[in-house]
Amino acid sequence: MHSEEAEAAGGVRTDRLGLLLDQFDQARETAQVRLTGLGDEEYLWEPVPGCWSVRRRGEAVTPRAFGPGEWVLDQGAPDIPAGEYAEVARQAAGGMSVEKIAEDWSVSVERVEEVLAHTGTPEPDAAPVTTIAWRLSHLHFHFAGQWEWTFGERRRESRTIVDFTPYAAVELERFWEVIDRWREGVGALTDRQLDTVGLSRYPNSNDADYPFVAVLASANIEFIHHMAEIALLRDLWRARFTASGQPIGGGRPPGTA
Repeated sequence: MHSEEAEAAGGVRTDRLGLLLDQFDQARETAQVRLTGLGDEEYLWEPVPGCWSVRRRGEAVTPRAFGPGEWVLDQGAPDIPAGEYAEVARQAAGGMSVEKIAEDWSVSVERVEEVLAHTGTPEPDAAPVTTIAWRLSHLHFHFAGQWEWTFGERRRESRTIVDFTPYAAVELERFWEVIDRWREGVGALTDRQLDTVGLSRYPNSNDADYPFVAVLASANIEFIHHMAEIALLRDLWRARFTASGQPIGGGRPPGTA
């Protein structure tokens, strides 16, 4: 924004990049305060049976858990969630073939056809509850991969970029480094780059089909909604004891005696 534009707006940026950066910065500041004091037991706490989390290799409870090291991130079979049915419809309306949409979502052509044939409001997904460890690691993986395929060399396999850990302090240190690197890259973008379709080539996503300003807005949403979930889990952790004094859920790190 030109200085006279900033003054006219009372010192508040109103350009596209400025608005998105300010939104991200405010969310980051809030998240860092909310994550203060996070310990390993809380980080790995499973409030209900069947949670997805960070687990030792060989102890994962999902079919596509991944990671380059001893600890992996739970991940289920590919599907199109109910919240993305409208996106699939937009892809089809925009000219994408059913085959290309199926490839984009890593599902069968039959599944895409089922989604496109659906009418009315879809039933909510029976999504698994995920631990703070899972949500932080998911964000870490997402932003590290998106940086690599936007500002980096665009060659590293996205599932091997992040070495997951069961230790909260280690994860947070690595996570904020990735977030700060992402913010630095985004902050240097020009208007031309914001409008560039395919500036991000992040695999297993449709980033390459959109102007980067839309990718950036989606990244902000991803950060904000997962951080809100983490904040709620922290609230539940503090209130986890029943009236009888028994804890709700477990707290023992996976893979320990």
